[in-house]
Amino acid sequence: MSSPTTSLDAQLARWERFRAGRNAALATEHGWLTLTSFQWLESQPASVDLAPGLWSTDGKAATVTASVEDGLTFVETGEPLVGSATAILQDEESLMWVQFGGNDGAQVVVELAMRADKYAIRTRDDGSPVLTEFDGVPTYEYNPDWVIEGRYEAYPEPVDVPIGTANPLVDGVHRSVGEVVFRVPGIPHEIRLHAEEEKLGALNVTFHDETNGKTTDEWRKVFIPRPRPDGSVVIDFNRAINYPSAFTPYGTCPMPVRGNSIDVSVEAGEKIPQS
Repeated sequence: MSSPTTSLDAQLARWERFRAGRNAALATEHGWLTLTSFQWLESQPASVDLAPGLWSTDGKAATVTASVEDGLTFVETGEPLVGSATAILQDEESLMWVQFGGNDGAQVVVELAMRADKYAIRTRDDGSPVLTEFDGVPTYEYNPDWVIEGRYEAYPEPVDVPIGTANPLVDGVHRSVGEVVFRVPGIPHEIRLHAEEEKLGALNVTFHDETNGKTTDEWRKVFIPRPRPDGSVVIDFNRAINYPSAFTPYGTCPMPVRGNSIDVSVEAGEKIPQS
């Protein structure tokens, strides 16, 4: 039988592997750390900040018009864009559409996005200091006390709950599939948090706690492995992570459902990113 120390060492090692993977995923090319603008498209062709060409939308499709001098190429094929191109997205969809700049002509990717049934573009620049100066997200030290047993209570059917997002002009919807129920030290009552379903039956919980705005961002999320057959779950708040909006003002990340709050300081997981 392994000793408690060995068990804790194993937990710490797994957490450190998780942290290394998390930091590596954030630091990818044209990832969340490279966002440098968010701009709504207008009905008349117009120039935008930080990207060449003329951009517009008729409400159904988005259009970009470029000349040879603009140096735009399509991300998918690498073919030059000379003239006009259109694209159609559904709400919440995104398309890494065109690129330009740098030695390889691909330093900046222009992402087309449909948010709140309106077209917008975001520029993703691999030269952004947020990426080039990134050396990992600060976190609390690993604390086994924040690995908490709880239970999952599924709803008969998913419930769509209106929510806000990091962009005040974009409303969101949280598809709640049930509630995660647990207790934490210092609180006499049970905590109930709405959960969304992820791949392979895992759950995603977006929450507020008393550290928000002090040592952590305004809200965070934690992924929970698939509930056991009896509905029990393990919630490891050491794996609580920031949404992209913690790193950039150009995200449209979902806020927690109203009431998805833990009324103590959850001193575990990711802290406010270093500026």
